[in-house]
Amino acid sequence: MTNEELGKQIHQKTQLLNTVLDNTKNAFELMRHSAKDILDYMHKEYPKEFVFTNKNEREFEIRFGSDILIFIMHTNVFEFSRYHEVMKTPYVTQDKERSFCGMINIYNFLTDSFDYDRDFDLGYLIGRVFINKENHYFIEGKREVGMLYSNFNTAIINEDSVESIIKSSMEYANNFDLLTPPFDEVKAITVGEIKSTVASRNNITAKRLGFEFQQDKE
Repeated sequence: MTNEELGKQIHQKTQLLNTVLDNTKNAFELMRHSAKDILDYMHKEYPKEFVFTNKNEREFEIRFGSDILIFIMHTNVFEFSRYHEVMKTPYVTQDKERSFCGMINIYNFLTDSFDYDRDFDLGYLIGRVFINKENHYFIEGKREVGMLYSNFNTAIINEDSVESIIKSSMEYANNFDLLTPPFDEVKAITVGEIKSTVASRNNITAKRLGFEFQQDKE
């Protein structure tokens, strides 16, 4: 390969990655504004139950009821393994560059975990939004949040789609209830643990801690 050919190849790849990242940033801003509009509307009626917080250019959170959803945009562009289902779709096989995607992660935590500084509590990744060079997107996630890979060729990220993503995520989190851990796993505790902050470490709280959650298999 000549210097000219190598330089051209690197330039084309850089342009592709920059386009994907710009699209992902724009999608994240749409999400941020849509989330704020949704929460501001609900905050008027229920001021203590709905709060939007802008963290930085790559992160924002929404609080509602006993839940927090944290949206985080990754700064890198990813390609899928050749074994991934999306790689088998006609949309991607016709143009391999369509498989390069930016990523936005959606995490669900309990509000009390943050309010009471329970640093060892667990949260769940409930969805990953992938956006490509053509502003097409799909979501890997729980049944209520995710969408079929076969829609990748038609699904465009826009104001309507991000509003749907946010509301679906909120609905999923609201219906994803906190269950008690099995009794035998928590019945014993030492005097030292109950007196010290170690107790909080050993009493980790999560919505499905200690349970086999059927939807996690799907």
